[in-house]
Amino acid sequence: MMNISGKEKVVCVTGASGYIASWLVKLLLQQGYTVHATVRDLNDPEKVEHLKRLEGAKERLHLFKADLLEEGSFDSAISGCHGVFHTASPVNFDVKDPQVEVIDPAVKGTLNVLNACKRADTVRRVVLTSSMAAVLFTGITLAPDVLVDETWFSKPEFCNYYPNMMWYLTSKTLAEEAAWKFAKEHGLDLVSMNPGMVIGPMLPLKLNETVSLIFTLINGEQTYPNVALPWVHIQNVAEAHIRAFELPSANGRYCLVESVVHHSEIVKMLHDLYPTLPVSDKCADEGPLAKTYKISKTKAESLGIQYIALKDSIKDTVETFKEKKLITIPNATME
Repeated sequence: MMNISGKEKVVCVTGASGYIASWLVKLLLQQGYTVHATVRDLNDPEKVEHLKRLEGAKERLHLFKADLLEEGSFDSAISGCHGVFHTASPVNFDVKDPQVEVIDPAVKGTLNVLNACKRADTVRRVVLTSSMAAVLFTGITLAPDVLVDETWFSKPEFCNYYPNMMWYLTSKTLAEEAAWKFAKEHGLDLVSMNPGMVIGPMLPLKLNETVSLIFTLINGEQTYPNVALPWVHIQNVAEAHIRAFELPSANGRYCLVESVVHHSEIVKMLHDLYPTLPVSDKCADEGPLAKTYKISKTKAESLGIQYIALKDSIKDTVETFKEKKLITIPNATME
């Protein structure tokens, strides 16, 4: 690990109210970091209350207002920081105006943050929260004998694989592309984290798009989608970000995926864990099941990440729904 002194344990987390960022703030505070956290609205309880409640927040959490599309708005938050975790990017699968709602905030926002990092001469490394969206869509057909790794870069023209997520996939691809170009041109030490569908306990009250994929299955949906998706636990994702900042040898991109499974497998796990939940066994279409594929774990494991099993991730996700009173489980009997 980097020998990081107290003075250097000052980092910025952009988009701190979000799902991954909240966990990142939580673990950073636990590990003694001082965190400059940016949010769009300091007066919105939904954005800041769960952050203020974190252990260590009173002493070492400083909240800053910043907007992805406002040039210079990240300068004060990033000033004096040694590391920047750029997680802020819209996760929206229901888009009316793709350019305005997801692409501009993702791409221009990333460049605004990186420009602020360049201006602050203290920043040693930037850890970008990208996505498997920026990895998987190359035009190569995904199949069980295919091994995906960090050398894969999505091409925007192939991001229509999941039509309802197309603009999100495109925005993540374009934003990561722009980040690497900027880092190369300006000599910025950049590391990119590329998680799959992130699930597990939620700190914000509001459901996010990835956790909603599980929520939908247990909330009366009549069918499950014919898709195979890559999954990972939120704790592993947050840990990987911090290690990517601390380890001097960390570089390039890291795929963060515990396993790729078809939705029918998720349904089976939910039945096993919670037999009384009304989870539908019916696939949304009659066609052949979408194929799974493999994602290399070698590089992520070099960070010391030990993946939490998918079944445990699903259990943690459902338990967080119960805890936040989003669901009740009839005559719940736990394994």
